Amino acid sequence: MAVQVPHDFRRVIVAASVGNVIEWYDFYIFGSLAAVLSVKFFEQSHPVAALLSTIALFTAGFLIRPLGAFLFGWMGDRVGRKYTFLITLSGMGLGTGAIGLIPTYQSIGLTAAFVLFGLRMIQGLCLGGEYGGAITYVAEHVPDDKRGYYTGWLQTSPTLGIVVSLAVIVLTRTWFGNQVFDEWAWRVPFLVSFLLVAIAIYIRLQLQETPIFQEIRARGQMTTNPWKEAFLSSNIKYIGIAIVVLIGQGVVWYSGQFWALYFLQQVSKVDALTSAYIVGAALLIATPSLIFFGWLSDQIGRKPVILGGMLLAAITYYPLYLWLGTVTQPGNINYPTAIFIIFILVCYVGMVYGPVGAFLAEFFPARIRYTSVSVPYHIGNGWGGGLVPFITSAAFAATGSIGYALIYPIAVPAVCFVLAVFLMPETRKISIWQPIEPRAAL
Repeated sequence: MAVQVPHDFRRVIVAASVGNVIEWYDFYIFGSLAAVLSVKFFEQSHPVAALLSTIALFTAGFLIRPLGAFLFGWMGDRVGRKYTFLITLSGMGLGTGAIGLIPTYQSIGLTAAFVLFGLRMIQGLCLGGEYGGAITYVAEHVPDDKRGYYTGWLQTSPTLGIVVSLAVIVLTRTWFGNQVFDEWAWRVPFLVSFLLVAIAIYIRLQLQETPIFQEIRARGQMTTNPWKEAFLSSNIKYIGIAIVVLIGQGVVWYSGQFWALYFLQQVSKVDALTSAYIVGAALLIATPSLIFFGWLSDQIGRKPVILGGMLLAAITYYPLYLWLGTVTQPGNINYPTAIFIIFILVCYVGMVYGPVGAFLAEFFPARIRYTSVSVPYHIGNGWGGGLVPFITSAAFAATGSIGYALIYPIAVPAVCFVLAVFLMPETRKISIWQPIEPRAAL
């Protein structure tokens, strides 16, 4: 007999999403304040080098994410979904909040950068275990025919996490003024994390384990070694396919959202507050696209929606960013057009990211789902997507050319699109509620 969809699954989606928003807020507050952190934690004789060092630290948090996925994926498949992502949430909150407490370069010299690096590693490790847990948790609560739609709600949480981080920065800057913010009030957004994580932990403690995991445990069908089953078996080829899809998706995600912010600040020389307003407004308007494209994938399939987003991004990034540069000249900013351009960029994010959670949950069997979802996701997003801010910023700093800066964001989705056309299966009609493992249906 198949496991039944629980009646309270909508409450589960809300609770998981709230925690996810807060965890992504924690991770992205670092990137949103990269310019300030470069001044506070690095020697300033070469300001561009200091900024690139900070972006490199930001990137390092992405590069370590697969290790977190590896460790916490094992825990999620052996211990359970709920308690694993409670641990990752707690670690993320402590790591982020502590950044608001550490002394600066002026006080303790190079040690400050090393402490910042250590806390960034804690953030990356914990985020590596969060997403796989959250998407697995939600997917294992919702109906098969609406999985794209309901996981699409969860997929809005990284975008909303950026919005919350920008909102907290704007409020703090406005309240204290730019001078006080640059002196010490930059710490406030990090310290806010302690409060937000306490709220999220309270909400998540009210949740139960997923019915599918409970059923596996009751039947004695739990894996004894998730790593062996995921990586030293025929499952490894499916891991490889997922990585191809997720590298393309990850690069579109960070090129459309995060590099838009960097572009305004570093290329167009728009001040931090104005760029936060522009990007924040575009993100808020475009966030429903994640839900819409998740829903659309329930109707026409995961593959055409995800690959359509990669193709559109590869074709139109260069003209869109050129256009963005022309409408954001200092002292002559066309706000509606700038917001509209970033809205388009984020709609591409909606296409590649909205359906991908449903795709991953359907692509892997329940007994190793946490591990199998987490590791390729964080290789694709952490390594493929996470390199976008550093590569694009470094390329622009070296050449002054938008074209050179966009080579990576254009080439990677294009290559992944071509590979995925042949490798990526359609998973829309796979039921994860049936006792038959999903692999048999592929």
